[in-house]
Amino acid sequence: MTKMTIEEMTRDDLTAMILRAKKRAGLGWSEIAEKIGMSPVWTHSAATGMNAFPEDKARAFANLLGLPDTVMDLLTESPLKVWDQAVPTDPCLYRFYEIVGVYGPTLKALINEEFGNGIMSAIDFSMQLEREPNPKGDRVKLTMSGKYLAYSNW
Repeated sequence: MTKMTIEEMTRDDLTAMILRAKKRAGLGWSEIAEKIGMSPVWTHSAATGMNAFPEDKARAFANLLGLPDTVMDLLTESPLKVWDQAVPTDPCLYRFYEIVGVYGPTLKALINEEFGNGIMSAIDFSMQLEREPNPKGDRVKLTMSGKYLAYSNW
């Protein structure tokens, strides 16, 4: 099999390359993020093409995982954030859709009540994931912080 040139490589091809390199390196996302100075959530989202790495972080990431220099353009390229709108069957991903489906209108109403008619930005945004010990079984704690953006009236 011939090697693919960078011109032929898609973002999906790069994601597959990254996941193989991560497995070979034996590193978790938290370890990778710590070594390049980013959060685990951001690192994973950029590694899978949903965000673009800043050039210095892309270089550190590529070096850490032994990726070729030819991937730098794809790592730093502005993403096309398109995803399948069908509800996924993976239980973990499905639950996130369920959370938005059940609580989305409530969160929207509470944001509007607290801040006014607007949204929480997913551009000026951060998210952290933590393990929260609990005698009934450890819990997943997600903290999301997004800038409030008011709708303009014109």
